[in-house]
Amino acid sequence: MTRLKNDSPSGLTEPVSRSSVLAQLNLNGRLVFMVLAIAGIWLAFHLLTQGTFLTSRNLWNLSVQTASVGVMVSGMVLIIVMRNIDLSIGSILGFSGMAMAVINTRIFPQDTWWGAVLTLLLGLALGTLVGVIQGTWVATLGVPSFIVTLGGLLMFRGGAWLLTSGQTVAPLSESFQVLGGGLNGSIGGPWSWAVGGLLMAALLWTDLRTYQQRARRGLPNRSVPVQALFTGGSLLLVLGFILVMNGYADPRSGLPRGIPVPVLIMLAVTALMMWVVRATRFGRYVFAYGGNPEAARLAGINTQQLTIVVFGLMGLLAALAGAIQTARLNAGTNSTGTLAELSVIAAAVIGGTSLAGGTGSIPGAFLGAVLMASLINGMLLLDLPSAWQNVVQGLVLMLAVTLDVVMQKRRAK
Repeated sequence: MTRLKNDSPSGLTEPVSRSSVLAQLNLNGRLVFMVLAIAGIWLAFHLLTQGTFLTSRNLWNLSVQTASVGVMVSGMVLIIVMRNIDLSIGSILGFSGMAMAVINTRIFPQDTWWGAVLTLLLGLALGTLVGVIQGTWVATLGVPSFIVTLGGLLMFRGGAWLLTSGQTVAPLSESFQVLGGGLNGSIGGPWSWAVGGLLMAALLWTDLRTYQQRARRGLPNRSVPVQALFTGGSLLLVLGFILVMNGYADPRSGLPRGIPVPVLIMLAVTALMMWVVRATRFGRYVFAYGGNPEAARLAGINTQQLTIVVFGLMGLLAALAGAIQTARLNAGTNSTGTLAELSVIAAAVIGGTSLAGGTGSIPGAFLGAVLMASLINGMLLLDLPSAWQNVVQGLVLMLAVTLDVVMQKRRAK
């Protein structure tokens, strides 16, 4: 679609594409499309559920439901950017989650904060070890990651069963349940406002610093009024988020529940991974390898070590998601995390991560996680059978990959 612009010297009209408008505003078209898609999905579900979807209670639950996929998706972005895939993350999630449930109930049965911390650290170490082993297999033996992680999917799902012979392990300590966002798993109203204030200050400082740096280097910038509009919009989004989180009251006390702990973890992981990708040598190496593996080797990048580290990081994030899921369920089950890998891969691809490698977006993947969680949440509110939920998720994954293929063909022309 184009529109006509009548400001040329000759007085003739010139077509101006929407992409050029987005470029002038320094906006990513895919991210804009995803924000609009999420808004459309929310509005549709709100109407279909007769006003239930866009309530503080449901949006609070939606944020918690997004946490597991949101924690893992940034790691999957790096995996796919490096032209690999990890099909085992759902099984690693379940295996590490079951291991943490066993540790928490049998090794640290007393409800203490240090017992919960040690349980989490041991679970994270286990997930990291699994990821490192798979990464080493891929990097040093040259076995395709699809095969290695497909084997891991089967092995670690079986391992979750073997840990307890299929028995469910429950209940977990209240200190560990905090990670899942249960009754005690949120930070309350005052602390939520404090976190919101810090987020808004960080956004304001980042936008101002970025604007000054681009101006200093002679790079194109938004006009001051437009930049102020975008910064103000970001601040309003944070304010709205805090208001929604505080709008859901604790059923016991009637006080605002505030931001759930798993959501804080998800936001912290996303922010950290964005910094890693944008500001560290490691992040640049990952994208350099994905763009041209041979050139990366010739440039002196230790590609084997890089692959091992990325798979180890993916295992760490899968274990962290396992802790969140297990704490939320207040039980370790051998089925936890089943098919989670599909939601994570779909979220990454929807967010602009190309399966051909070399291209990926952490913010886009985060929005993809929100979109996938919104679909599942809305279908649950509509009481759709799980079979239909799987159909919709599979269709979304196919459409996302199809879109990626079409975009690749257009770039090649």
